[in-house]
Amino acid sequence: MPPRRSHKKSRAGCRRCKSRKIKCDEVHPRCGNCVKHGVPCDFEHPEIIPELQTASVSSPSTAAGTPYTPAYSPGAESVSNASTSRFQRAPPLCRSPPSQALSTTTPVAHRMLELRLMHHYTAMTCKTFTFTAPTTEHIWKITVPGMAFSGSQHLTDAILAVAALHLRSQSPNDKDLVRASHAYMAASLAEYSATLTKGIDSTNAESLFLTASLIAFQSTATRVFMKDELNLAQATGKYTEDFNKQGRYSAAGCYSIPFSWFHSFQGVKAVTAASWQWLRTSPVVTEVINSQVVLQLDLGLNRPTFFGHLLDDLSDELEEMANPSGPASLHPDSPGQPFQQRRVPASPELVTSTRQAYQHAVAVLNWAHKIPHKGAPLAFPATVSKRFIELLEERRPRALAILACFFALLKSLDSVWWLHGMARREVLGVVSLFNSDYFGPEAYSKWWPHLEWAMRIALYETPDGSSTIPPEVWGADWYAEEQALEGQGGHSYYRHIELLCQTGNSTRSIPEVP
Repeated sequence: MPPRRSHKKSRAGCRRCKSRKIKCDEVHPRCGNCVKHGVPCDFEHPEIIPELQTASVSSPSTAAGTPYTPAYSPGAESVSNASTSRFQRAPPLCRSPPSQALSTTTPVAHRMLELRLMHHYTAMTCKTFTFTAPTTEHIWKITVPGMAFSGSQHLTDAILAVAALHLRSQSPNDKDLVRASHAYMAASLAEYSATLTKGIDSTNAESLFLTASLIAFQSTATRVFMKDELNLAQATGKYTEDFNKQGRYSAAGCYSIPFSWFHSFQGVKAVTAASWQWLRTSPVVTEVINSQVVLQLDLGLNRPTFFGHLLDDLSDELEEMANPSGPASLHPDSPGQPFQQRRVPASPELVTSTRQAYQHAVAVLNWAHKIPHKGAPLAFPATVSKRFIELLEERRPRALAILACFFALLKSLDSVWWLHGMARREVLGVVSLFNSDYFGPEAYSKWWPHLEWAMRIALYETPDGSSTIPPEVWGADWYAEEQALEGQGGHSYYRHIELLCQTGNSTRSIPEVP
C-alpha cells in the first residue's frame, strides 16, 4: 500500500470553509474559496460570524447558498454542537474598526463631482495661479487645500468654485459645471462674509487672505463666461435685470464695466491691511506676497512716459470740476447720471484726490507696460485708488480711456485661461461707449488718439499664436525693461506693504464682499 501523502492541515481557516468542511487556503482578506464562489468571507467581514454560526447549527448550506442534507450518522449532532461551541469561544482573527455610514443626504454624484473638482484643482488649476511665480506652486497645491480641510469652509468652497470654472473653460457646455461654479462661489462668499463680520484674528487671517485671493481669481474668470450665460439666460427666458449686475452688457446692449472685478481685488488689499499684524509673520502669506513683482512707480510729471498722453488737458477738466459751466455733456438717458448731475463746484479736496487718482493710475500703467509678462498688469485693479473707481462709476471719459489701456495690457497674458480673450472683448466694449450716443458725437474724435494703441493691441494676432508681442508693436522691449528695473533694486513687496501700513496709507476697514 503506497504511503499516504503528507499535507498541511488548515487550522485557522475561515468559518465558512470550516462549516463546509473543506480546506481553506487562509488567504487574507478573503480566502480563495470565498472569492471563487463570490460570497463574503469572515476574514474581511468579522461581523458575519454570528450569521455563519447560526447557519451552521440550523441549516448548513453550500458557499453558493444551496441547502444540502448531510447523511445521518450516530454522534453527528454532538460533533456538530461541539464544533459550533468551539467557534463561539474562538476570538476573531482580526477586527475591523466600526465604519461610518456614508451620508444619506449627499448624493453619490455630488460626492464624485467634488472629488473631480479637487483633483482638477491640485493637478491643473493651482499651476495657473503661479505662471509668474512657480516657487509658490507647492503652497497653492498642498498648503492651501490642507488649510481648507482643517475647517475653513469658505476656503474649501472657493477652491471648488475656481476648479469648476477652470473645467468650464474646457467643457463650456457642461451644465453641471455651470451650476457648481455658481453654487460653490455663492457658498464661499456667504461664509467669507460671515467670518469677516465676526472679526479677523490670528486663527483665520491666513485663510481669509487666501480666500480673498481666490475670489479675485474667480471674479476675473467669471467675466470670460458672462456672454455665454447671457445667451443661455435669454434663450431659456430666464434673463433678468439682476443678471446684468455682473455682466458685460446691459439689457439695452450697452457695455457694463466689471466693477466686481475691481472690488474683489481691492478686497484682497483691504484684508491684507486689516490683518497684517498676523499675516506679516505667516510664512505662507509672506512667500505668496514676495513672489509678486514689486511696484516701481515713476510719479514724475516732467518726464515723458508711454501713457503720459492720458493726462493731456487734465488741468482743464479739474478746472471745470471746480468751476462748472455750461450744460452737461452726456446723453440725458446715459448711465452716467452721477457725472452729468454734478453741476455744483467740487471741493478743493475732491479736485486734488481726482488729480492724484488719475496720475497714480497712469503711473501704474507705465510700470506694467514695461514688464507685462511678469503679471504686472494684474496689479492695476488692486492698486488704483478708491477715487479712481468712483471716476469709473461716474463714467468719466478719461477714466474709461485709462481702463481701455489697462485691458489692452492683458493681451500679454492671453495664454492664461482665466484671461484668455479678455483684452479683445473688454477693449472693444469700452471703445463702443465712445463710438455711440453714450458721450455724444464729439467724444469719439476727441478720445480716439488715446484709444488707438489699446485697439491696435487688442486686435493684434501674433504669427505663432504666442502672447509675446514685438517691441515695435507693443512700444517696449519686455526683457530689456525687466533687466533695467532689476538694476534699480527696490524694496520687496513685503516691505512695500510694511511701509504702507506704517504710514497709514492702506485701507484698514473690513472689505465689502463683492
